Amino acid sequence: MTASEDKFTRQTLLEVWPWTDTLFSLRCTRPLEFRFRAGQFARLGLCKADGGTVWRAYSMVSAPADDYLEFFSVVVPGGDFTSELCRLGPGDALLVERQPYGFLTLDRFPDGRDLWLLATGTGLGPFLSILREPEVWQRFERILLVHSVRTQGELAYRGQIGELPARMQPPGGRARLQYLPLVTREAVPGTLHGRITTLLDNGELEHAAGLALDPAYSRLMLCGNPQMIKDCRELLKARGLQLSLSRKPGQVAVENYW
Repeated sequence: MTASEDKFTRQTLLEVWPWTDTLFSLRCTRPLEFRFRAGQFARLGLCKADGGTVWRAYSMVSAPADDYLEFFSVVVPGGDFTSELCRLGPGDALLVERQPYGFLTLDRFPDGRDLWLLATGTGLGPFLSILREPEVWQRFERILLVHSVRTQGELAYRGQIGELPARMQPPGGRARLQYLPLVTREAVPGTLHGRITTLLDNGELEHAAGLALDPAYSRLMLCGNPQMIKDCRELLKARGLQLSLSRKPGQVAVENYW
């Protein structure tokens, strides 16, 4: 992908911190004119040694009101982009396209009582942005954040998630947040063991949440591994939960970067 210089701005990295050997987060300056809705993503660019530019899509972890942009990334072995991105530090340059993208936003749902946020890996990113917006705490009675990872160390942002209700609950807000971490490759106390699709199919996810999925009340957002999204959509469709489209509102919203 290429972009002319009027399509992007050059921003400065402020901070980079690791979660594991392969997971890290970063913050950069934010263009004053860059506006986005919680749940959207940006296209980030890096200049290569050969003079070319490589671009990738990253959801904003930061809230629309923050004066910086924050992103959550995994190092892809041999990847043109992440192998360079993880080497950068404060003061280095990062290109940010002027236009945000994506439709994994709360306006996909005109109504609903329970909001399920199902993420694998770095798919957690857009949900953190959504949870940093007052709107979600006012619109829903129950918010269930499900984060599936391979190992305990990959449960990034766990501390910040625990602080969200105290920080974000507005006067009159009614939502109650329930965080359900899933670890697939090891048994960890206080977490569920298994894949999202398995626990969704056998009912264990709903049992752990103490809440049943119901087309009348449940709204679901999916972000992460494409196979997870495909499999979850099929399981949900079989239970009467349909993809939400502009011409036909439903109960399920997904993000597609690929």
